[in-house]
Amino acid sequence: MDMRRIPRETASRPLKQNGNFDLILLDVMLPKMSGIEVCQAVREKSDVPIIMLTAKGEDMDKILGLEYGADDYMTKPFNILEVKARIKTILRRAGAGKEAPKMEITAGDITININTRSVISHGEPVNLTVKEFDLLNLFMSNIGKIYSRDELLEAIWGFDYIGDFRTVDVHIRRLREKIEQDPANPKHIMTKWGVGYYFAE
Repeated sequence: MDMRRIPRETASRPLKQNGNFDLILLDVMLPKMSGIEVCQAVREKSDVPIIMLTAKGEDMDKILGLEYGADDYMTKPFNILEVKARIKTILRRAGAGKEAPKMEITAGDITININTRSVISHGEPVNLTVKEFDLLNLFMSNIGKIYSRDELLEAIWGFDYIGDFRTVDVHIRRLREKIEQDPANPKHIMTKWGVGYYFAE
């Protein structure tokens, strides 16, 4: 699926909202709207964690899912124990620090509140997904430290994560689009070519 060909009227179709959800397990293949369209619509309203389920070998579905705000993806067929482990990890990180003392980190034009998992960039609130916040928190807690893609995959997705480097690159690109004034010429989330990524004040 070409991300440029998602019908605007379909992607913007309102979704019924009944109650609050801790996590969404979302299949790409749905009868009326694609899972990617649903993911896009949810992200316009909520930062609830989303795990996409994709068919084996459908790399474009994985990339599009991440582009439109999914926190993680799994390839079918899968082991239900792995699904439970992924869900447990994401929920633990999403709820981390809720009862902790208020803690803020400010660097340059960006402030993050670890307690509320909120972000202010250039004076405006920014809505980040679980993984995007975890990445930013890691970077801002270790300013100047360069992380390779392997290190980021292990730190944010877990040592047993089965994925590839594109997952990191997509999340970095989305993070830049949300917190940088000029994502094409980032000021904070920097690339050390051939090495990895780091945060600069």
